[in-house]
Amino acid sequence: MRQDEGMCPACAASSSRVHSRYERTLVDAPVAGLVVRILLRVRRFFCDNPECRSKTFVEQVDGLTRRWSRMSEGLRRMLTAIGLALAGRAGARLASTLGMPTGRDRLLRLVRALPDPPVGDITVFGVDDFAIKRGHHYGTVLIDCQTRKVVDVLVGRDAEPVTAWLQNHSKPAVICRDRATAYAEAARTAAPDSVQVADRFHLWQNLATAVEKCVARHKNCLAEPIDKVLTEPAEAEVAEPTGAMADRRRAHYALVHELLEQSAGFRQIARHLGWSHRTVSKYAHAATWQELLVGQKPRPSLLDPFKPYLARRISEGCLKASALYREITAKGFTGSYSIVRKFVEQYRSRPDLIRAPRPPSVRQVTGWICRHPDNLVNRDTEQLHKILDHCPELRSAVDLVRSFADMMTNLHGERLTAWITAAEQAGLPGISRFATGLNADLTAVTAGLSLPFNSGPVEGNVNRIKMIKRQMYGRAGFDLLRKRVLLAD
Repeated sequence: MRQDEGMCPACAASSSRVHSRYERTLVDAPVAGLVVRILLRVRRFFCDNPECRSKTFVEQVDGLTRRWSRMSEGLRRMLTAIGLALAGRAGARLASTLGMPTGRDRLLRLVRALPDPPVGDITVFGVDDFAIKRGHHYGTVLIDCQTRKVVDVLVGRDAEPVTAWLQNHSKPAVICRDRATAYAEAARTAAPDSVQVADRFHLWQNLATAVEKCVARHKNCLAEPIDKVLTEPAEAEVAEPTGAMADRRRAHYALVHELLEQSAGFRQIARHLGWSHRTVSKYAHAATWQELLVGQKPRPSLLDPFKPYLARRISEGCLKASALYREITAKGFTGSYSIVRKFVEQYRSRPDLIRAPRPPSVRQVTGWICRHPDNLVNRDTEQLHKILDHCPELRSAVDLVRSFADMMTNLHGERLTAWITAAEQAGLPGISRFATGLNADLTAVTAGLSLPFNSGPVEGNVNRIKMIKRQMYGRAGFDLLRKRVLLAD
């Protein structure tokens, strides 16, 4: 129902003196996919407040109009929701399909005009960095871990922005973070009374990296020793690679080495050929062009765990496939007879061939050590036990990893000091250094292994930010990215 008076937007004074009337045209939400326009007759009032800078003002209809706008509030809400969900180009295409033709710039303006959500009191605070442009620019995301909502997004991953933000807001009781020194310094400076919690995911990730270094130092222990093993035919009998890929590799290899003989540098060659520096370096450091061909990786076979036994039996002169099949079946082989026969037949005509079963990679063994024993298949468990039987250092590493996993799973942070001492005394490469590094952040690590708080909500929102970034194809500015992270569901 129309009111007799209007309220001046500049001074909030009421007035009933009508200056004039005119018609406004508003675009409203579509009906059955058709564009709807509203012709609205509104009044202009005199402002009777002598101190007000406005002499006249136009009345507004609550829920329908706002100053200087040519769309209804309902349409504005719909376009804003589309802009938040899909950003500019994709949002404009969807809006046009739904009967709301608009441009991408209007959608982005609507998103940027939205107010930031209010920041209330935060009890459990999470902080982590994310890549705006990997290797060049980074940002910091701040999370309320209890509501799992983003409270703010900052430029950079240094201590200063986080310190300033914490100083301007209520101090949280708990701060969940990774082991970066910048965020630890910000928490100590701006919220000294807050409990800092080192996230368990990052602790386990750091330990897995340390285990990989330890396994790499004992790589020679991964191959199972056997008296005599079977090998492939000599290299001289291997056929020359052919095909389009081989022709390209041969030509590119010759071209790069020809330019190198002319004293051209890697960067100069890269600019001349339009290649990356890494590609030129790969061709330059290869001894032959055949090294640049990537062969098909051998597929795992049910016979792999039994190949050392077959190698020993074949070296003893047993080339009867049926006998070998019965022997390994008694040891647990579940494959067919044809697999064993095919394996043996390749050595009947060439008994001088020796072939060693391929040892597991460093990453495979690291995965076996860092996974729960119940999650390993029997074949991997057996292979890991064989490795540990002749490598006591890796057995010590397994004991330390499983002890740390039990401490982390059951929140026994009081055992951390004893674990660090044991790991340092073990003298294992990677793991001992990881244990020593925990002393620099001992309080936060102990809290992370004792309290139920973690940075899971933070990591989830970092993944959501990556999705929003890909949706905008890297063309949007930080202000739009921040709005969408804060407001998009």
